[in-house]
Amino acid sequence: MGPHFTLLCAALAGCLLPAEECVICDPSVVLALKSLEKDYLPGHLDAKHHKAMMERVEKAVKDFQELSLNEDTYMGVVDEATLQKGSWSLLKDLKRITDSDVKGDLFVKELFWMLHLQKETFATYVARFQKEAYCPNKCGVMLQTLIWCKNCKKEVHACRKSYDCGERSVEVPQMEDMILDCELNWHQASEGLTDYSFYRVWGNNTETLVSKGKEPTLTKSMVGPEDAGSYRCELGSVNSSPATVINFRVTVLPKRVEEEKPSPNIVTPGEATTESSNTLQPLKPEKMLKGRLLGLLIWGSLALITGITFAIFCRRKVIDFIKSSLFGLGSGVVEQPQVPKEKATDSRHQ
Repeated sequence: MGPHFTLLCAALAGCLLPAEECVICDPSVVLALKSLEKDYLPGHLDAKHHKAMMERVEKAVKDFQELSLNEDTYMGVVDEATLQKGSWSLLKDLKRITDSDVKGDLFVKELFWMLHLQKETFATYVARFQKEAYCPNKCGVMLQTLIWCKNCKKEVHACRKSYDCGERSVEVPQMEDMILDCELNWHQASEGLTDYSFYRVWGNNTETLVSKGKEPTLTKSMVGPEDAGSYRCELGSVNSSPATVINFRVTVLPKRVEEEKPSPNIVTPGEATTESSNTLQPLKPEKMLKGRLLGLLIWGSLALITGITFAIFCRRKVIDFIKSSLFGLGSGVVEQPQVPKEKATDSRHQ
């Protein structure tokens, strides 16, 4: 039974992908196949079905091998990210089958249906890589690490395009900073790149090195008319030829005219006129409404205070009047006007 399982494992490894056994280049897939052979198949597949299963596996392998190379979908290579994505998808489905503890013919059907779906899934991944990530540079030379599916070798591939990446026009006002950016979107993904070199190009076909280093930008502060002209950026590589060449044509514009703003403590005649004109302008409806409400609130408060004061005053008058009336009726004697003692004595003597 051991040789049959070994042959089965090898056949499965060959039919795992449409990309000519590309996923088998991942060590985690190799370990999963060994575990399938030693741990799962002995207790889940009857020996009498091995021959029929092997015939189906061999047919599936031939179908995969008949896939032709296509410049738009598959070139026989993938990058590390695409390989990892395909391997993870395959291992996830393989674990789902083994965790279900399916046996016999149902196991065979589940396994081959899973391989069919994984073939389509990985074909999608490879086509996307071919369209978006395979040699993405539009110009220059990009060094890209790729994996060859036939032998699982990882090698650096040179994506060669035109070295000249065009000319860029840069306009900068006088006395401001000039920034020349030489970085392209694929520089970070490329390998074998060295330094960015910026040159000042003169009219007599000569040039002067301005800066060299890892920074992709050249910055010149407070430029003047003498800084206008042609510049060239060259990105070096481990090869003898440069990776990219970008030309810049710099135009220095006149200095920006900024209006002087007077001190806030100094009032100029123009400002005085503006302020006086602002005072003559009618108030906005919102401000008029707020003023009216405030006036009504003040007058209402004054009226309320006056009313309360008047009520207190009237209350006291009424109380005094009632007291005087009650006391006058209770005595029953009309008070006579008092005559001074001297006048009373004189009247007696007479």
